[in-house]
Amino acid sequence: MTGGLVLIGGSTASGKSALALALAERIGGAIVNADSVQLYRDLPILTARPDASDLARAEHHLYGILQAHEASSVAAWLARLELVLARLQAEGRPAILTGGTGLYFKALLEGLPAIPEIPPELRAGLRADPAPTEALHARLVRLDPRLAARLEPGDRQRILRGLEVVLATGRPLTAWQADPPVRPPLPERRAGIALLPPADLVLPRIERRLDAMLEQGLLAELEAFRARTDDRPTMLARADGVAEFGAHLDGRIDLAEARRFTVIKVRRYAKRQRTFFRGQLAQALDPHPVAVAPANIDALATALLRGLRDAT
Repeated sequence: MTGGLVLIGGSTASGKSALALALAERIGGAIVNADSVQLYRDLPILTARPDASDLARAEHHLYGILQAHEASSVAAWLARLELVLARLQAEGRPAILTGGTGLYFKALLEGLPAIPEIPPELRAGLRADPAPTEALHARLVRLDPRLAARLEPGDRQRILRGLEVVLATGRPLTAWQADPPVRPPLPERRAGIALLPPADLVLPRIERRLDAMLEQGLLAELEAFRARTDDRPTMLARADGVAEFGAHLDGRIDLAEARRFTVIKVRRYAKRQRTFFRGQLAQALDPHPVAVAPANIDALATALLRGLRDAT
């Protein structure tokens, strides 16, 4: 098959990666990451990154490309994605975009404000600022009151984003966001699906996957990561399981509690994903209340392939 773009989104533990691999093998496509934590090379077990056997089955892009301390953004991901898509299109190869970060899919399909690049030294200086988050929020109130009113005073990451934009450009982030978005060029031939299994179906899959991660060495991986970073804040600090299993490694809770708290956190995240994909992306990604399994994977891959062939 020549060119085209397949979008496979949906909730965690729904089988997106398995479907992407099956489709890639059938059409000679390349799999491209649309999951924010899988951009990072650390914690491959905990973030469910493709393993060696997956990488041997199909070409993968944008997995494990960042260090844990490197900040990223939707715009940065989109810029990297454009380069990958352009190369695959030039080669006449289909791209299979898969992941659970709904904002990535929304930005790809609807575009983003054309905010200029932020100077690295400004970004680094702001992130090294020892001021309390509440003080940074008060500063944002003066520079971009509309944005500050939308943010919690403790939301340091988004507060810093607002500050860096207004300081770098002289224009508030809310003003940039009011401009018409700029959408990247996309292949005309596209097909998409959102895998959104209901809570009672996805919960046991979350539990089984987490147990498999523990068997694969999740705790040792996290302990080594914490030793390398000296427990300094990283972009992976909020990844599911980092705080919970970190508390177990510190001796504050037992393993069963860490597992239970992580399952609850992932289950809540899956609920937010179902809400986002249904509410924001239903027209572009056909919502299916199913999880990928051996009994339906061929039918799902065939439906996507038919949609790609029929697209104009």
